[in-house]
Amino acid sequence: MTISFGLGLFAGPEKGNIRGWMDDLDASLMHYEGDMESLWMTDHFFWEDKPTYEAWTTITYMAAKYPQFAVGPMVLGQSYRNPALLAKMGATLQSLSNGRMIMGIGAGWKEDEYRAYGFPYPAAGIRLEQLEETLEIMRRMWTEPGKVTYHGKHYHVVDAYCEPKPDPAPTLLVGGGGSKTMMLAARYADWWNLSDSSLERYLDRLGVLRQHCEAIGRDLSTLRLTWYGRLAVGRTDAEIERRAAGRWTRDIAFVGTPERVIDEMRRFVDAGVTYFMIEVQEFAHPDVIAMVTEEIIPRVKSG
Repeated sequence: MTISFGLGLFAGPEKGNIRGWMDDLDASLMHYEGDMESLWMTDHFFWEDKPTYEAWTTITYMAAKYPQFAVGPMVLGQSYRNPALLAKMGATLQSLSNGRMIMGIGAGWKEDEYRAYGFPYPAAGIRLEQLEETLEIMRRMWTEPGKVTYHGKHYHVVDAYCEPKPDPAPTLLVGGGGSKTMMLAARYADWWNLSDSSLERYLDRLGVLRQHCEAIGRDLSTLRLTWYGRLAVGRTDAEIERRAAGRWTRDIAFVGTPERVIDEMRRFVDAGVTYFMIEVQEFAHPDVIAMVTEEIIPRVKSG
């Protein structure tokens, strides 16, 4: 399968520079076009007191403003949106964008957001049950003709229409590294994602995913393997350290010179990863653009 790349968007603008978020995208995306195939937004409401954009609003805006890119959330917290309404939202965006919508979804985890915005925060096992019901509802509403009725433990749909049907149905990505989440990916998803992961952890989780696929009779090769995380690249130690910002380390991100990053990404490719969604630190800097588009992406794709 072809190796692909997507660009992860920052959660929000810097304080005091609200317009800078869009200005940087407008100035730089033309340079990533052809190398990056998609734009991705994490689904969070706040990070402490940092400005943060809402994910669905952002990706719909991106789909209209930048028609050369596919769009997707990485990943939606299923509790934040009614499953039937989410299915309708996904179908609508898929139709209006001419098939450029990728539906990324997970069980949700950031408890302070749940509490702050008034969402119940049940135990992990319940959130996973809810995720499975959400996946079932979305698949049925996208593919079954006529009305859809579903009665689950947590969610109910009665004679729900979803017209026009998305054609094709959006690519369905399930993100998460827990065993139960990966079983849901094996059962329902087109793609599986693990975020901010070292190769060692990725390989460990991939072993679990393989077992789940074997248990249900699915060929693992039919499930696209993806990685989401950060890239801090530079020519010098000072550049790399500035872009890593004391936060992104080699245990959870691609950090280093272009050569080192290429070597690390190739190891993931050897493990079966075919899609990298990367949040490029200082992505609008001309030197960073050149390193990513002229060195890293072409050489990882070429093997």
